[in-house]
Amino acid sequence: MSDHLEPRLLRAFLAVAEDLHFTRAAARLYVAQQALSRDVRRLERELGAELFVRSTRQVALTPEGERLLPYARRALQAQDELLAAFRGPDAERPLLVDVNTPGLVSGRVLALARELAPDCELMSRFESGLTGAAGELLAGRLDASFGRFAGLDPVLRARLDHQPVRYEPMAVILPEDHRLAPLDAVPLAALAGEQVYAGAGNPRTLEWTDLARQLFEGRGIEVAAPAPLAVGADEFQRIMAKTRTPVLAVCDFPAMPTSVLRPLVDPVPLSPVSLVWRKGLVHRGITALRTAAARLADAEGWLKRPAEGWIPATDALIMMSRF
Repeated sequence: MSDHLEPRLLRAFLAVAEDLHFTRAAARLYVAQQALSRDVRRLERELGAELFVRSTRQVALTPEGERLLPYARRALQAQDELLAAFRGPDAERPLLVDVNTPGLVSGRVLALARELAPDCELMSRFESGLTGAAGELLAGRLDASFGRFAGLDPVLRARLDHQPVRYEPMAVILPEDHRLAPLDAVPLAALAGEQVYAGAGNPRTLEWTDLARQLFEGRGIEVAAPAPLAVGADEFQRIMAKTRTPVLAVCDFPAMPTSVLRPLVDPVPLSPVSLVWRKGLVHRGITALRTAAARLADAEGWLKRPAEGWIPATDALIMMSRF
């Protein structure tokens, strides 16, 4: 038996012991079910005891698991009390959350987090792009944001933490009389020869433009030249009418006037979305956001990659390495 036990292993055991369900326990701890099972097995090896009886229908504690339960609770309560004693004033101030665009994944996570922690003030902000938000996070002017974590500079990533939330299917916004508008879904090959706007020239959305370049490479699709940043439906409509340029988006993007949104297929490109915050930040609002993200991802299968999905290899590694 080891002389040292990591608290993480005890938390994995306690979550399963209380829920008697690996999937629910994994969502509660914001980890993948495989990672949770791995931690439980490691704890069993270190203690030299089987803690659970597992079957396809149920999970139950063994006598050794029952014996460990009160010890695990006391040890983790002591750790929680220690951490609480050293939390600074940040723990109770309003938490500033960037939701990028209303109505997307970030907005749903924020709404559920507010339900889970009604006495915690979670204030929304609109930073439009994780690259732009990252600087605000590190400067302390923003506390949490959402977006493609792999698209940030490694120097920035080293000072931030993240939790994968969703592989979000991507789409294209077209003028309503565009040649592809009658289609229910647009194959990527059908965009060959087109210029598609993906935020080029906007320094706050470099991670999105980079994702588009990787998606378009070798498919005969060009990233459109920089255009004026359209803020609001009226400006979007005016710029769309003027440039008639298709716009890369996600399937949950809100409807815009005089345009149609069509999902992209063959393959289905995926935008990897993470919840991102400053390393070392301790705040009840972050806990509520993480819990909300994990519950929604579990309930709606947000982190299940479709077999026909496309995602850059680096993004796939970073999304999985967090677990």
